[in-house]
Amino acid sequence: MSREQVLVSIRFALANAGICPPGLPAARPTQDLADPLARFIERATLHACSHERLASLAEVPARALAWFATRGAPGTLSVAAPLEGLNWPADLRIDTGAASEATVAAVSLAFAGIAESGTLVMHSGPESPITHNFVPEFQVIVLCLADLLPDQEAVWAKLRATGAMPRALNLIAGPSRTGDVEQTIQIGAHGPRAVHLLLVG
Repeated sequence: MSREQVLVSIRFALANAGICPPGLPAARPTQDLADPLARFIERATLHACSHERLASLAEVPARALAWFATRGAPGTLSVAAPLEGLNWPADLRIDTGAASEATVAAVSLAFAGIAESGTLVMHSGPESPITHNFVPEFQVIVLCLADLLPDQEAVWAKLRATGAMPRALNLIAGPSRTGDVEQTIQIGAHGPRAVHLLLVG
């Protein structure tokens, strides 16, 4: 986001509070979201996420395992509980609990996606262990396109509509990275070093 967009967003917030300085624009800048999915994919790709488009959740196991296979097939797979009932191979060990130090790969279900920024919104809870976002080396995130929202404001509206706030909400924009050490970018510093999106719908 550019400096000017940040400043205009601040003015918008002040205007909503009734304290916008006179003569300054109060309107929040609108993004070109004529095609929210195209915008989401464009931004997610810039964040170093790979992606595939699937017709249904039934395709998730095969596509997730194919992606993991290119990185070394996991012996045990951490899977979000809502996805456990899909047609995973019978000989694959599935764990729906929190990821542990031994977890290499996880398949998570996003609460929402933000088209404006290409960000995944991960809702903590028993059906979505927050450790999936920090422990595994590789993460597949399933996003149902019905949950693709235009902007972050729409995410908060969706959360309020559930009637209960989660203990934590993670916004994920690609693999984990840091530049703390000699300002050199390191991938996988405090989370997955590769993130693959399965866009369903």
